[in-house]
Amino acid sequence: MTGLALYRLPYEGQVTLVAQKEGEPLELPSIAALNGQTGFVVAPFSISPSCPLVLIRPDVVQTFPSYRECAFVGAGLSQAVRRPLSSGETTSLNRDTYADDFRRFFAGLSDGRFSKLVLSRCAEVQSEEDAQPLTLFQRACEMYPRMFISLVCTPQSGMWLTATPEILLEGIGNQWRTIALAGTMKLEGDDLLGEGEHMTWSTKNIQEQRYVATYLMNCLERVADDIHEEGPRTVRAANLVHLRSDFTFTLSDNERVGDVLQLLHPTPAVCGLPKQDAYDFILSNEHTPRLYYSGFMGPLNLRHQPTDLRLQTHLYVSLRCMQVTDTQYRLYAGGGLLKDSVEEQEWMETEAKMETMRRVLKTQ
Repeated sequence: MTGLALYRLPYEGQVTLVAQKEGEPLELPSIAALNGQTGFVVAPFSISPSCPLVLIRPDVVQTFPSYRECAFVGAGLSQAVRRPLSSGETTSLNRDTYADDFRRFFAGLSDGRFSKLVLSRCAEVQSEEDAQPLTLFQRACEMYPRMFISLVCTPQSGMWLTATPEILLEGIGNQWRTIALAGTMKLEGDDLLGEGEHMTWSTKNIQEQRYVATYLMNCLERVADDIHEEGPRTVRAANLVHLRSDFTFTLSDNERVGDVLQLLHPTPAVCGLPKQDAYDFILSNEHTPRLYYSGFMGPLNLRHQPTDLRLQTHLYVSLRCMQVTDTQYRLYAGGGLLKDSVEEQEWMETEAKMETMRRVLKTQ
């Protein structure tokens, strides 16, 4: 198999394998080129020759009743090529480097060029054990039932494990939805026993999430019909809670999903505002390339069973993820900055988000 993806949807037991038997997965020149396509999408934050948008052809689509029953996939994963980190990708951001990045980003917010910017960082870690990728996927499925779990490997992208709470675009038949997910607080003590519904949100977190919700509504009004918004409400993701608004809508042409994705990505939840200026600023000023972190991935226009009458799409933003190489694990996290952000608090937020994968690796 030349490209494969294992995934499990939130609150479901079933695991699905999508695999391409031969030939390298298709590289697409733009997000809009996903129009009319089918397969498993692996999209970076920013498409480039070294970091392409990849589509795994669904030569094989197989479902398993649970994550415990897909052991044979492990052989294919152990033989998969894990893309090594290139010389431009190997810098793990320490605190001083993050502080330098924060100062540059904060200056852009303070002088009014931006209303929001998302600053990300990475950390390279070693595991306490030599766990196989399938074992890590199964562990993530067990630990995080609320989240979309995926393990993806292609020659172009390398291998990535993701446990993300954020839907970018999801649809079955003609019914579609997306969410505005932003604002973060860490659950501690007795709060870990609940869903965080009694947490009190700061003005900064509320405003950060409102930026995303307003952006999504503005986008949807250009391409969708029958739009309904609900929220925001507090939702839990691992040891964190976020503010979430849900949008449901219909599309007049389901073959034009690529155009909708081109309009939505990247949302202010992973980029900033104004969108294009923030996007360009991030690419020029973040210390380390994001690669596939804060891109998106998932099945596009697939039938999970031969008897399915309707195509399904489940595309999620690639958050709480790590790149898996032969020698190490590279974790990614980011946070939304506003003009009243505090560097210490933002650093601690990225640390809390990295705990999601550190716990899978048993390093936390």
